[in-house]
Amino acid sequence: MTDRVTHGGLKVARVWHDFIETEALPGTGVTPAAFWSGLDRVVHNLAPKNRALLEKRGTLQAKINDWHRSHKAKPLDMAAYKAFLSEIGYLVPEGPDFKVDTANVDIEIASLAGPQLVVPVMNARYALNAANARWGSLYDALYGTDAISEDGGATRGGAFNPARGAKVVAYAKTFLDKIAPLTNAFHADVSRYGINGGQLIAHMRDGRQSTLQSPTVFAGYTGPADAPTAILLVNNGLHAEIRIDKTHPIGKTDPAGVADLVLESALSTIMDLED
Repeated sequence: MTDRVTHGGLKVARVWHDFIETEALPGTGVTPAAFWSGLDRVVHNLAPKNRALLEKRGTLQAKINDWHRSHKAKPLDMAAYKAFLSEIGYLVPEGPDFKVDTANVDIEIASLAGPQLVVPVMNARYALNAANARWGSLYDALYGTDAISEDGGATRGGAFNPARGAKVVAYAKTFLDKIAPLTNAFHADVSRYGINGGQLIAHMRDGRQSTLQSPTVFAGYTGPADAPTAILLVNNGLHAEIRIDKTHPIGKTDPAGVADLVLESALSTIMDLED
């Protein structure tokens, strides 16, 4: 028999109990007592309602099955079928307009429209892959796919091809010009990035300085302000991270030390039990 721990009206498998208290809750600000009492209320409040809904669904399905069996030799009469569905309560009259208000919902769900990754919570490998897939290297994606042509000797096979690498970097810098355009300048001409007064400053190879056309595109940075190691930009709710490392094989060949451009591909990873 499975070892269980009692919390109020719940009997919880110890392995799940230990996971919640030692791994899931620490750092969330939610105490074990609050979690278990809340879950107890949810389970005992919703379980009867859920059972009633399942029974209603079973009753409706049985009536629909009987209707189709009794009419299987006849042409489908949509008007009669719709009337039948309304009679048994499967179809109901359209009600007035309404609005649902929610609170304490992350902006990625509440106000941002964008791609979401959905995976079954019971498959750890899928969940890990989805979490990792939220961010990916644009340099790697461009180098290994046909998004970059192989013309001019920029082939993909074998060891690293500098000609193809140069095309990848040029493409990425043009991409930055689109999502985070500089004022009267281009990212390909930047020799150094810095932060001053909360703004991104691009130092150009000709000695000029430039800033973002839209300062709100700049979301943050890591490292020293005069020599950041990463710069975070935001475009349509999704982020792009310029990674700077002049010791990196790619970064040391870049005038600004850019080693990679990492993109956020999805707003969140939703883990559910629908499967």
